[in-house]
Amino acid sequence: MPPPVTKAALVRELRAALETALDAARRAHTAAADGATNPESRAENSKDTRGLELSYLARGQAQRVAELEAAVTELGVFAPRAFGEGAAIGLGALVTADEDGASRRLFVANHGGGTVLAGDVHVVTPASPLGRALLGKRAGDEVEIALPGRTRTLALEGVA
Repeated sequence: MPPPVTKAALVRELRAALETALDAARRAHTAAADGATNPESRAENSKDTRGLELSYLARGQAQRVAELEAAVTELGVFAPRAFGEGAAIGLGALVTADEDGASRRLFVANHGGGTVLAGDVHVVTPASPLGRALLGKRAGDEVEIALPGRTRTLALEGVA
């Protein structure tokens, strides 16, 4: 049986992981913006697009920074509710599932999809195929996710 974990601890750990990603994104944005405005990036001829490419990169990095800032802020006030017996899965649910004989724990959150937290808890978002498939399901249900070349099946064992 996996060790017990609190949702508050999962949210804190997820927020810390996103803060780390935010710091890296800010550094990447600064580097791209500096490169875009560096005199050495100035076009030497009509085919030279280094400066333009760096400005596109800086813009993308700025958007990533804004997304991560919003996610960190949202997680700062996110207080997942307790899910009683028979409750439908929603944001903040900690789901225990069996996939091909292996026990998995999934935490449903709006941000940080793909992050693996303490206790081997995987974060899934409603934007992902798995997250969409989980929403509204209950313990005892089975979820199938069609992937290229195969189908993933999870038997939902518990929702907390």
